Formats: sequence, C-alpha cells, structure tokens
Amino acid sequence: MAFGFGKKREDVHDEDDDEEEEEVDLVNFQGALNGKTADMAANARLVQAALRPTKDLITDGLERRAETIRVDIKGERAQTSLSIDGMPFAGGRMPKPQALAVTQMLKVLCGLDARLKGRHQSGGVKAEFQGTKYELSVEISPQPDATERLMIRVRNLSHKLETPSDLGFSEALRQTIRDLTSHRHGLIICCGMPGSGVTTTTYAVLRGIDVYLYSIYSIAKTSRELLNIKQFEVLPNDDLQTSMMRMIREEADVIFVDPIRDAETLQQIFSVADRICVVSEMQAKDCSNAIEQLVQWSGDRQQASELIDGVFSQKLVRLLCNQCREAFRPNPKLLEKVGLPPETKVLYRKGEPAVDEKTGEEDDPCEKCGGVGFYGRMAMIETIIMTDPLRKLIAEGAPVDQLKALARAEGCLTFHKDGLRLVAEGKTSLEELQRVFKA
Repeated sequence: MAFGFGKKREDVHDEDDDEEEEEVDLVNFQGALNGKTADMAANARLVQAALRPTKDLITDGLERRAETIRVDIKGERAQTSLSIDGMPFAGGRMPKPQALAVTQMLKVLCGLDARLKGRHQSGGVKAEFQGTKYELSVEISPQPDATERLMIRVRNLSHKLETPSDLGFSEALRQTIRDLTSHRHGLIICCGMPGSGVTTTTYAVLRGIDVYLYSIYSIAKTSRELLNIKQFEVLPNDDLQTSMMRMIREEADVIFVDPIRDAETLQQIFSVADRICVVSEMQAKDCSNAIEQLVQWSGDRQQASELIDGVFSQKLVRLLCNQCREAFRPNPKLLEKVGLPPETKVLYRKGEPAVDEKTGEEDDPCEKCGGVGFYGRMAMIETIIMTDPLRKLIAEGAPVDQLKALARAEGCLTFHKDGLRLVAEGKTSLEELQRVFKA
C-alpha cells in the first residue's frame, strides 16, 4: 500500500521575484517491511498532523544521500543529524511535539505499536524517491527524560554492493578468495566494527566463490538475495552443528552461517571445519584482533591455528567526486614518503569551487556532490591468509603485534597498501586516507 504522493514547496528568493517557488517530489512510503498494513484511518489525526513532516524529514535525508537520520529531543526542541558517507552533518530542527508526532507516525508506517512507549521498538518501511527504491530501518529507543530517540538507517536498493567487483576488490584479492574456498576446509571470517561495512564485505567474499564449481549452502538469517546459493531448511530441533552435518551429507562445499558472537558458536563450527569451508563474520577492529578473539573462544590454540584459513577486514574510505575532483602532478618526494611508485604521474584531490576574479565570490558548488568533494564510499581491505609460519605463531600464543608483522612479511594485504592502490587509481585522496587512519 502506498501512502500518497506530495510536493514540497521551497521558496526561492530572487531580487526581481520574491514569490518564485520550486516544487520537489516528496518520498512515497510503500508499506512496512514486516508485511503489516498500516491502519491510516484509525490514526487519522496523527496522519493529518505528522505525515507531511515525516515525509519532509525523510525527503531531506534522501536528497542529501544520508545513510542515517537521527532525531534527538533536547528540552522543547528536537535536533536532526545525518550521516553522509560516514561523516556527521547537522540537519534541521523542529518543535518537540512535532518530533514526537513524527516518531509515532513512523511507528504506524513500520507496522509497530504506536501506543507502546518506554520500550525499544524496531521495524522498517519501504520507500521510493525520485524513481529509486529504498528500505528504511527504524529504531525507537526510550530516553531517561521519557522521550524517544529516533534512528533511521537508509538502504538504497539500487546500490548493489554485493560482488568483489562492486567493492573494488583487486584481481589478486579475488584470486585469493577463489583459492581459499577451493580447499573445502576451514573458517573464513570477515570482521569489522559496527557500521564499517563488514556484512557487505562478507557478501562480496561469498560472491567471489565460483558457484559453478562449488556448492554453497546458507543458514544465515538475511533479507539480501543470495543468487545461486541454496537456503538450507533448519529443522526445529537442530542446533548449528547438526544442521552443518546435514549439509555436509548433502555434499555442500561451502556453508554460510550467522555472525559468530560467542565461544559456543565457534566450537560448533570448529567441530566440522576440518571437512567443509565455513564463511561467517564477527565484530573486531582488524584481522589480528579477530584471530586473537577466535583463539580465546576456541580454548585450543593448536585447533584454532589449523582451522582458521583466512580473515578479511575493511575500512570505508570516501570516494572523490568524479565531476569536481582536481588532478595534480605529485612531487617525487611526496611519492617516496607515502610509498607510491616514482613513475606515478598524476594524483587527485578534493575539488574546490572556483572564485570569480572580479567579484571574489565562489562559483556554485558541484551539482553532484553539493560541494563536499566526495561521493560514496569504498572498502579498503586487509587480509591475513594463513601460511605455515603464521599457523605456528598462533599455536605458540604470540601477541597481536608479532602476528601483524609476520602477516606483512608473508605478503598479506594491508589497509595501507590497498588504500594507496585506491589513491593511485584516482578513486580517493591522500588526505582522505590520512583521515581514515587517524579515526
């Protein structure tokens, strides 16, 4: 069910005509993700008061390419904040009663209980804006002052970041994925912190497996489409280990499971990982810390060293806007300092608006990025692919720093090396790389 169309009228002041107006399409809500039908008639007064402000809030966020939209009530006002390409930006303000009404309206649109307050609720709603489909994940969290915080996470369904190519994986990295999964053995982990794109990287690793050579089964709970991957039916009384054994009997080559969050889950995976390749994800700041956590959960360093085959991690870096980026010839000393090849002829940096020589005023900002200089993000990848020396070091209980150093010596991909690749390809800037490493 679609909840109407609308136009947002914005005043455009002009010296000759103060009444000129521009019309902008508003977002169109298209039904709750949980399949429940929003009872708009039963909430007629709320719809009349809050549907338009809700549309305005979401429309503004989508126009600005926000990944998240957050509304915090402070006193008698509410402040909106946006995250765009991972960077925080201020949104608008609204009176407290309007913010409360918008939150209630989104509960209705998401098929949640609008009468329930003081408890966490989460849901989602389908939306369309300017011909693009979106999924809006909504979380309402109670606050100590009896208000509610509204958090909206935006997923643009036209951005298919699913394959290694979509994420800009190098050909060498793609070959590494193919080699790892060909062994029909061990655990492959993608790790990262919340919001770092770890789930997207996990899907890209799965997509890097040759589905025509290897049979891939999944028992992970996901809303994403998994083409050529069989969704395995878990029986009511089966635990993870039993389900994986059933898949092995069906001659699966690779199994995709839900994120690993505790020792019990890992130990069930390790009980079969000598006979099948298991792909999963977990929370950790980088590859070496992920390995340290896995070893701790395992309780057996030797077992962990034998069954962990590869670990992938990622950091998201902003991409230069390809319409306004500026090329420059790098100084040879700069190339040497950062570790780029001396034959590098051109690099790129964030574009700046041109200044009119007569008036001293800046030209209009870039239409594509709005003058930000960046548009979208891409993952820099780090890997630790197991070799005999690395397995020996893990079994001996070496500290994280030694593991990192040996991984570099063994030729594993580092964030620094992959980031410089993106700089050399003109996709990002040295300044952006420095910002990410300092964060």
